[in-house]
Amino acid sequence: MATAAQSAGKKSAKSKASTAKKTTTARKTPQKDAVALLKADHREVEGWFSQFEKAKSDAKKLELVQKILLALKVHTQVEEELFYPPSREFVKDDEIVDEAVVEHDAAKKLMAEIEAMQPSDDMYDAKVKVLSEMIEHHVEEEEKEYFPQCQKSDMDLKAIGEQIMMRKKELMTELQPAQMNTVQ
Repeated sequence: MATAAQSAGKKSAKSKASTAKKTTTARKTPQKDAVALLKADHREVEGWFSQFEKAKSDAKKLELVQKILLALKVHTQVEEELFYPPSREFVKDDEIVDEAVVEHDAAKKLMAEIEAMQPSDDMYDAKVKVLSEMIEHHVEEEEKEYFPQCQKSDMDLKAIGEQIMMRKKELMTELQPAQMNTVQ
């Protein structure tokens, strides 16, 4: 028969093994790489653009545009800070990165125009539609040409993904309150 001390020792060992298993399992949780994170951003914004097209009220349009603009500001900044620079070493042609940067600049200009407007203003819906089309074109090029080159390379997409997740959290905190105060 087991003594109380032996039983306690077995329980403690089981508890430690259980904790170790949980810790190991947590570490084995698949970490999203940079491309997966950026693609998830693309899908989110596409969804909001789709909702905008169906929106009838100015309040709903404004809510969706605020989400879109914040997401695009954060997304473009993390791409420009953390993804584009290291990718230059791994893609076949710098032109694809240069083109992405130029597309970002054009989108940022249109975003600033939209941000300065109200949904009731002339051309508001048209500008949001054009922004949607610009982003759709940009996403298509990234996902069909640029990202596959990065994925086939030795680029450390997991490490960059970690950096992107941390930077996105920072930027959401920095930009969200500022945006909510400027758009009203």
